[in-house]
Amino acid sequence: MPGITIHELSVSFGGPPVLDRVELTVADGELFFLLGSSGCGKTTLLRTVAGFQRPGCGSIRFGDQDVTALPPERRGIGMVFQNYALWPHLDVAGNVGFGLEVQGVAGAERTRCIDEALALVELAGLGGRRIGELSGGQQQRVALARALVVRPRLLLLDEPLSNLDPRLRVAMRREIRRICKAAGVTALYVTHDQAEALATADRIALLVAGRVEQVGTPRALYDRPASAAVAAFVGEANFLDRAQAATLAGGPPAGERFCLRPERVRLGGPGLPGTILAGSYEGERARWRVQVAGIELLVSESAPPERAEGQAVTVAVDPADLVALER
Repeated sequence: MPGITIHELSVSFGGPPVLDRVELTVADGELFFLLGSSGCGKTTLLRTVAGFQRPGCGSIRFGDQDVTALPPERRGIGMVFQNYALWPHLDVAGNVGFGLEVQGVAGAERTRCIDEALALVELAGLGGRRIGELSGGQQQRVALARALVVRPRLLLLDEPLSNLDPRLRVAMRREIRRICKAAGVTALYVTHDQAEALATADRIALLVAGRVEQVGTPRALYDRPASAAVAAFVGEANFLDRAQAATLAGGPPAGERFCLRPERVRLGGPGLPGTILAGSYEGERARWRVQVAGIELLVSESAPPERAEGQAVTVAVDPADLVALER
């Protein structure tokens, strides 16, 4: 499967650019996420890659082929939509095989391809079911099978789990990763859910106001955010100026503004005196607001001990856990 190269891509609808000189490279076989809040341009970028939106400038390549001017039907893509877009009057096999019918694949070959696609998404034997008889997770699998059965050059997924309940979303994000890797397909996946992106992606591009703020692995974006925008969107963060960071670290660190993840703050043992201002117990972890040296910190503890508002605690921060923000 080809990778994707996006160069200096801009899109505008008459006002400020929705996409502003986007540069991205997606490797062959990579599960690549476009992450960001509503209005950041991620869906517009997906639609432009699909060919539904023409860019004002820039180019898109699938492997060695420039597809910037090609219509969607000539790009060899498969697409999974937010609402699945399944046809209720067709059974599962009819939905999955629709693209094959358009391609002129018929008879035993069509049946074989449908059966292989249903087996891939673990729906073997359900080809005769009506769509209305399926659960939300099963409908999502049908949508994936329909996109993959035509052996696309590129799989595009637009918020595919947003209509599922939280527990099913967690299970389906594992399944989507398994299915994409088993199919060997290059996939571009749009979501606003940072937990979904962190748990599923090979790499992530975080978009802010139409521009790519940072690209990296989930761990890189979480552990080493380049800017406050990345640190705030990907997880939770305490933001500190140089004086505050120096107070907590016991010496002046290199940099002017810093990110400190809540789970990196330690309560108990040697440290600065502090006070718990507020908190919430969440079973496997607890979140506290702690006042220390005139600084208010968000602290996250796993397997938390009993603590109460107003309780005196000691607070310790390892200087290595202070991440200097480049932007």
